[in-house]
Amino acid sequence: MYYAFWQLKERLGQHSKTIKERGVIILGRILVLEFADQDSSVFEEIMGVIKSHSGFEAYKFNDVQILSVSELNFYPAQKKVYYDAMEIALTVKEFDIFYLLAANKGHTLTYDQIYYKVWDEESIGNEKNAVKCHIRNLREKLYTVMSKPQFKIKCIREVGYCFEDDS
Repeated sequence: MYYAFWQLKERLGQHSKTIKERGVIILGRILVLEFADQDSSVFEEIMGVIKSHSGFEAYKFNDVQILSVSELNFYPAQKKVYYDAMEIALTVKEFDIFYLLAANKGHTLTYDQIYYKVWDEESIGNEKNAVKCHIRNLREKLYTVMSKPQFKIKCIREVGYCFEDDS
């Protein structure tokens, strides 16, 4: 998917210095374009025309990584998860465990795998207790916010956990 965002510069006239010093931005016309991958030649042609005109300024959007699973939206860069546009307050470790399980939905992750990915160190024998404690707290917070979630964090006895999507 190709995106372009261009702004036509305003001619500020005699007040341009004082306006710029105050940090005021005057917006002109804004053009937002979206192209499918197969339209790359059209995109390049339009971009060539726009770039050749000196009155346009280009802006680039930062890509935001989002994982959508069931009725949840995960934002890993911000360590936040939302349910129906409402943030679920989680600790960093709870988020990391939840995101890891959701990103690997349908796959069982062992206690060692979860511990190593979340704590970024080899386990020394207490990984089951640490992971179980955080999963318990995570479930409490989720069930407080969601009455009937469309997913399960399933315990695979003596092995680990699996995120299962019921939808």
